[in-house]
Amino acid sequence: MNPRDTAAQWFDRLRSWWSAGASAPAAAASDAHTAQASHALRDLLDDPAIPASVRRELAADFARIEALLDKLERGDLHVAVFGRVSVGKSALGNALLGEAAFETGVLHGTTVDANQRRWVEAGGSGLHLIDTPGINELSGEAREKLAFDVAEVSDLVIFVVDGDMTQSERDALATLARTDRPVILALNKADRYSDDESQRLLERLREHASGLVQPQNVVACAAQPADRRVIEVDADGRERERREPRAPDIAALRERLIAVCEREGKTLSALNASLFAGRVSDQVAEKIAQTRREVADKLIRQYCIAKGIAVALNPIPVADLLAAAALDAALIMHLGKVYGFPLTRSEAGQLIATICAQLVALMGAIWGVHLVASALKGASAGLSTVVTAGAQGALAWYATTLVGRAAEQYLVAGKSWGEAGPKRVVQDIVSNLDRDSILREAREEILARLRRKPA
Repeated sequence: MNPRDTAAQWFDRLRSWWSAGASAPAAAASDAHTAQASHALRDLLDDPAIPASVRRELAADFARIEALLDKLERGDLHVAVFGRVSVGKSALGNALLGEAAFETGVLHGTTVDANQRRWVEAGGSGLHLIDTPGINELSGEAREKLAFDVAEVSDLVIFVVDGDMTQSERDALATLARTDRPVILALNKADRYSDDESQRLLERLREHASGLVQPQNVVACAAQPADRRVIEVDADGRERERREPRAPDIAALRERLIAVCEREGKTLSALNASLFAGRVSDQVAEKIAQTRREVADKLIRQYCIAKGIAVALNPIPVADLLAAAALDAALIMHLGKVYGFPLTRSEAGQLIATICAQLVALMGAIWGVHLVASALKGASAGLSTVVTAGAQGALAWYATTLVGRAAEQYLVAGKSWGEAGPKRVVQDIVSNLDRDSILREAREEILARLRRKPA
């Protein structure tokens, strides 16, 4: 491209590409990516399995998904301009737009919010340029967070520097690279350097950006070059100095933007939307899992109390153990509904058998205490219930906690024990639960409830 091309000529060139597509195969691939991303976004928005409470909690994210879906359907591409304060981000945006769209000034932090301007109109689609606050603003974290939030909804980033990179700029560039967006590193104010100095700076920047920015995407530009000093001599030989404004020199940056857009513009937009939808989907899954965990925790505790009391109060030998088994089966069936995997009584029984087989192997002493305490009740015609109730009830409570947690892991994994198998799952649960704490809590709760019962 001729460096003297006007903004209008450049827009015409980009408009022609955007309307026709770089090539038929590339256009077909881009359209396929866009269709896939749109389908994924729509599926997430319309998913009936997402509870209303989760939708309310993530309302802002779902609204952003709606906006991204509209953006994909329009074929828009968002480009964010980043950098430190006073490196010329707004001036660069204005130079690319060919108009004074963004405020510029000599004070630090002129841009205090993210400004967005429609850049190129082309058959209902176009580019949007987003100007952002300086990432090292003294008022700090809020504006910096805003800048990175904008990056998350942008398809491409222009990172602007005006010299060798500082450590904070390197850190910011590394963070931006992790957002999976292509980055163009622009050395602005290149007019301050000689050609040799500029080339050395570009090489230095490529070293800093190695692995983060493609070498060809490190370019020099001058968004607002210093006025040219012109000496005029009048007819009398008197010299007079005047300043002549110079046009922005952003040809190299324009070329890179066009190259990236021609290669993968619509795919970038689809990728960005898909990445954001993936993050929201993960948040939705975590919120649903958290809600299920909370419900499961309450459910397991309720069954622990019921089983502990039932075992403690039942004076009939062995019958208390049978009642406990029935409660465990009911618990597992209830947990299956919570996690969306309904179980029949037969399936619940088989699951209990699997879990208990591992528990017996690991903790045979617990079941021995159950049997001894149960037999003691019969031998004393129930008089020893007061002595054994707290201990046996607490053990029943603990056993139900283990059964419930093991069944929960099985259901969380989609009715599967995973590669480790039931033995490892049960072992991990036994080792991670504080047995003494659970038994102490259970005994205190059971005895307190027994004392409240009428004589």
